[in-house]
Amino acid sequence: MPGFFIVIEGIDGAGKTTLSQDLKRELERSGYSVIITSEPSYGKYGKQLRDKIRQGDITPKEELELFFKDRMEHVEKVLKPALSKGKIVICDRYFYSTCAYQGARGLDYKEICRINEVFPKPDLVILLDLSPEQALSRKELREEHFEREDFLKRVREIYLEVIKSTAHHVIDASLPKEEVLKRSLKCLKKYLKK
Repeated sequence: MPGFFIVIEGIDGAGKTTLSQDLKRELERSGYSVIITSEPSYGKYGKQLRDKIRQGDITPKEELELFFKDRMEHVEKVLKPALSKGKIVICDRYFYSTCAYQGARGLDYKEICRINEVFPKPDLVILLDLSPEQALSRKELREEHFEREDFLKRVREIYLEVIKSTAHHVIDASLPKEEVLKRSLKCLKKYLKK
């Protein structure tokens, strides 16, 4: 497809949303047409998933099934149409998050990665790497299963493992946000030139 697909990954609190917005602003200043999207999406299955996670009424397997359905809908209704129009698509989380989070909840993350190979591969994945201690100090602590420090340590380990399989760039997310943006743009411009 003529567009360019960027995925921003990282544990909760790493700064994915901030970087996505900053990249969009800078790319639009350079004349690119950019959209930001995220997973879970705001489609039918994404809404179900968000509700169930909020209520704490979901098993890891049910969560995985809803993520897969949501991703199918998201790819067909958002990603493919935008990329076919030549847009730069910035996605806040993609299937790497599913591998890492569901893997940390006890499912086989390698198998999760394998079944997600049917979806479009990003042109670039930026992993914002941050220790769980730093991430938790940045955000309000909530009573959610993915907020525990030991859980986030496992998520981070899986991220660092699965991210090796794609065009990727790991950035130290403990740096000031201006430096994170600068490094991300430097990396992105190299890929866009190709």
